[in-house]
Amino acid sequence: MKNILILGAGLSASTMIRHLLEKGLEKQWTITLADISLEAAQLKTKGFSNGKAMLFDIADEKGLAAMVAESDLVISMLPARFHPVVAQQCLNLSKHMFTASYVSPEMKAMSAEAEAKNLLFFNECGVDPGIDHMSAMKVIDEIKAKGGKITGFESNTGGLIAPEYDNNPWNYKFTWNARNVILAGQAGARFLHNGKYKYIPFTRLYERIDRAKVLNYGEFDVYANRDSLSYREVYGLGDVQTLVRGTMRRPGYCEAWNCFVQLGITDDTYELENPEKLTYRTFIEAFLPEMPGLSVEDIFCKYLGIERGGVIFKKMEWLGIFENTPVKAGFKTPAQILQSIIEPKWVLGENDLDMIVMQHTFDYELNGKKFRRLSSMVVIGKNKIDTAMAITVGMPLAIAIELFLTGKMDGKGVQVPVKPQYYNPILEKLVPFGVEFIEEEVEL
Repeated sequence: MKNILILGAGLSASTMIRHLLEKGLEKQWTITLADISLEAAQLKTKGFSNGKAMLFDIADEKGLAAMVAESDLVISMLPARFHPVVAQQCLNLSKHMFTASYVSPEMKAMSAEAEAKNLLFFNECGVDPGIDHMSAMKVIDEIKAKGGKITGFESNTGGLIAPEYDNNPWNYKFTWNARNVILAGQAGARFLHNGKYKYIPFTRLYERIDRAKVLNYGEFDVYANRDSLSYREVYGLGDVQTLVRGTMRRPGYCEAWNCFVQLGITDDTYELENPEKLTYRTFIEAFLPEMPGLSVEDIFCKYLGIERGGVIFKKMEWLGIFENTPVKAGFKTPAQILQSIIEPKWVLGENDLDMIVMQHTFDYELNGKKFRRLSSMVVIGKNKIDTAMAITVGMPLAIAIELFLTGKMDGKGVQVPVKPQYYNPILEKLVPFGVEFIEEEVEL
């Protein structure tokens, strides 16, 4: 019997939790689901004799150590900043660890010790990062096996609302952690384009937009995502001329979001004075210059260079940012207050379905000819629990764990799924869940 500990019972973990509980009944696995909300953990283990819900706080070091000690494998679905804390306990107690998140410097530094202890710390096995790595490496390895040379690689992903439920002027709803959306892009972006290094600071990120078309799902705006340069080594693309990873949104979103960035109200580093006395209107006004004789709306438009009554302004009006609604108690930083204003407007409706869009572009040379291959995936959620986000974040991880515990996958140290021994079986088992890529190729 194997004991699996899952830390975090959030929405994106739902599909994975149920899958492991179901498989656990067949394989004699016990699943302990620990969360800061005992009710959430109880709800997701309800009806499973092999499931146990526990109250958990990451600040409780002794409690964490006790739970890790009783497990054979630990899955961290906590916010990324907590993974190293969990990983350290796994090292101390010689337990394997799996997560969907990026490998942080702190996690990477643990690789040698994990390898020495014959432990596998499997990371970046969600959607982005995760499915993007696996699907990209499958094509990269195929092209190289034919003798092709890859000259350019672009990879773009977006978590959006499915077209049938896209009914607000922003063409966006929260399909994952709202806070992460508010803070997105603050590290800026680094990438390679036509052999030149390119850098975009956060203050310009939402102005530098590309456009992409995905299958029959229309057009998307794309902004550069974090540090693309590090993936040259990960993907074995040392001599590639273009390497860019991006985030997808519907056209018009980035231009409007840039207004908040330019005002500085996505900042989460300081608290406002007397936030409990603010309204949405006075909150916005606090970030605008004084222009006697003009309304807040007019100052907003003049300062940001947008048209009163134009498309961007209508998006802002729809959010209600100019209304005299009191700011909710407990929100103190600019980013927190902005989130409190937007979240009720962008909430995923009871019957809404979300959508994950992913597209890779491979430029390569083979036998003296140049080619471009597009590899595109669209996954639509099934319901409010089995969202596209939950399926694509959780199922790669669930499948990897199943393969590992049944002896069909191995490894040690800190690993990501860029090797055939990892990506081939995981991608194959994802197909029944709607995770499948459609490829198009043209000669340039």
